[in-house]
Order: sequence, then C-alpha cells, then structure tokens
Amino acid sequence: PTRKDDKVVPLTTQDNDELLLATSELSIHEQRNEQRLEKATREAKKHAGGLKLFSGNGNLALANEIAAILGIHLGKATVGKFADGEIKVMIHENVRGRDVFIIQPTCPPVNDNLMELLLMVSTMNRASARRVT
Repeated sequence: PTRKDDKVVPLTTQDNDELLLATSELSIHEQRNEQRLEKATREAKKHAGGLKLFSGNGNLALANEIAAILGIHLGKATVGKFADGEIKVMIHENVRGRDVFIIQPTCPPVNDNLMELLLMVSTMNRASARRVT
C-alpha cells in the first residue's frame, strides 16, 4: 500500500509491475556501479596500495609470480654492483608508511644474496617503511 493524501491506497497490479521494473533497473545500475568500483579498487591496489613487494636478484621469477597472484606490481628497485664489486641498492618508489615485503632467497651465492637482502631491509627502514618483512 502507498500513501496518497494521508489515505492508504492499495497497489494495483500495474503499479506493482512498474515498481518491480524500476527495482530491477535500479539493481542493474547498482551492479554496474559496483563492478566499476571493484575495478577501480583493483587498479588502486596495483598502483598505490599500502603493500609494496620488492625482489633482489635471487629469484625474480618467484617474485613476479607472487606479485601476479596478489594482483599488484613488483616494486621498482635497482639491485646491482658497483665497479669494485660492492653491492648497491636503489629504491625508485615511495615506501613511506607502507608495508614492504622483500622476496630474496639465501641460496648460492649465499654471500651476495644475503647482502642484497640486508641492504634492501636497511634501505627500506631508512626510507621510513612502516614494516619490512
């Protein structure tokens, strides 16, 4: 029933059909909006979420697979060596206040992989990452 001039008027079949049509159109519109918002959320997670994933040179394939499963991009970093053989790490993204995960195995060559990992952790801490894992 609906109110008309403070009187209760019963709904007719035609009114009920129009109400159902309006409701179904609204739900289709709401579904489209929800899908658009979900897509925007996924894109935002890929580009500017609170989670950052980085990798050393130990196993880039593993890091890329993990990033694909999580639906995020692998962080931009340069991990290499100076001319004298010392390891250098440069992070090309803002990690301030973000949770940072570093994928780096300690398989052979153990010394190089471990030093890359330690330097990456130190670099992330100096860049004010919220947490480094």
